[in-house]
Amino acid sequence: MSRVAVIGGGAAGMLAAYSAAKHGHNVVLFEKNEKLGKKVYITGKGRCNLTNAADMEQFQAQVVSNPRFLYSAFSAFTNRDIIELVEKHGCPVKTERGMRVFPVSDKSSDVINALQRALKSAGVTVRLNTEVRTILTDGDLPGKRVRGVLLPNGEEYAADAVILAAGGRSYPSTGSDGSGVRLAEKAGHTGRECIPALVPLICAEPWISRLEGLSLKNVSVSVRDGKKELYSDFGEMLFTRAGVSGPIILSASSVIAERLKKKPLTLRLNLKPALTREQLDARLMRDFAAAKNRRFSHALDALFPARLAGIIVELSGIDPEKQVNAVTKEERARILELTTALTFTVVRSAGFSEAIVTQGGVKVREVDPSTMESKLVHGLFFAGEVLDVDARTGGFNLQIAWSTGYLSGSRIGS
Repeated sequence: MSRVAVIGGGAAGMLAAYSAAKHGHNVVLFEKNEKLGKKVYITGKGRCNLTNAADMEQFQAQVVSNPRFLYSAFSAFTNRDIIELVEKHGCPVKTERGMRVFPVSDKSSDVINALQRALKSAGVTVRLNTEVRTILTDGDLPGKRVRGVLLPNGEEYAADAVILAAGGRSYPSTGSDGSGVRLAEKAGHTGRECIPALVPLICAEPWISRLEGLSLKNVSVSVRDGKKELYSDFGEMLFTRAGVSGPIILSASSVIAERLKKKPLTLRLNLKPALTREQLDARLMRDFAAAKNRRFSHALDALFPARLAGIIVELSGIDPEKQVNAVTKEERARILELTTALTFTVVRSAGFSEAIVTQGGVKVREVDPSTMESKLVHGLFFAGEVLDVDARTGGFNLQIAWSTGYLSGSRIGS
């Protein structure tokens, strides 16, 4: 039996501790917050989209950074495994649109409580309000060996293995402040710069603030760098005070994160992707014919939500007092262009305070993907967001945490 120290009591840390204990080790879980799962608590707007019910083969396609690195982890602990674990410990789940899996209660606290019961049943010791200052090692790189962790009060906790699952930098209020990557670097690892991912995007257009809170369904977006398309998708989005958010925007933010650091990008929104340009023009003419004596300022009310209709009227440059029956073919063409390619200039992301996950972290080339053990420090393992792996929205990032956590705990001493 090995003594194992797990650093971080989030999704990855809880699974790592549970897995290590179930594989016969003496496990202590160190969490610097006053409770476990603080970030899990706020995921999915407090509902906790704990995984996705898609086939595990499909998970690889949803991973943005280093998907091949996760093959062994996804095989070792699947979406079915996390569902079985939380249901076994009192949290039944349901599957919603997009194959997203949530607790039946819609309460993330039920997922956390189930995992706490699992930890207790496995015999894990949990030490809250306890931050790890340093991972203690002996020897030189490569070939260093873990010997424990150093706590703020000067206590050295001796351990045969350490699992670092301290998260990235997203939602720093939950304790994800980048300290995990710093601990890894102090131990001899190198990290890729951490940047926000699954995060709202900030746009330059001043009128966008007038659409704050407006949600759109069944729209399509594309993000371009000049003529090069970086991302496209169909689904739901939301306007914020200074930009855009919602599922398709969050996924876009992860794909474009590196490019956006260097320069502004162009986002194009198709408000009626189900219609061809010809069909849309025919729809406009029908609407105009039905209201031929109305002013243009109200001519688009049947096509768009009121606030958005007002913006389209303004951007079209057409006199809002003009009668609908006087709108020309060329003016209609401007409306069609705004409807199918409403354009925004994306200048930056909303930052770590609003990011769901972190892109970047410990470089995976320094970690054995079949065990999650460091290639540089014997007995040091990694799990979760501290690694340079991230995925699109939909439960895939939490599954990365569950899978890498479980794999790391199961391979100690192997």
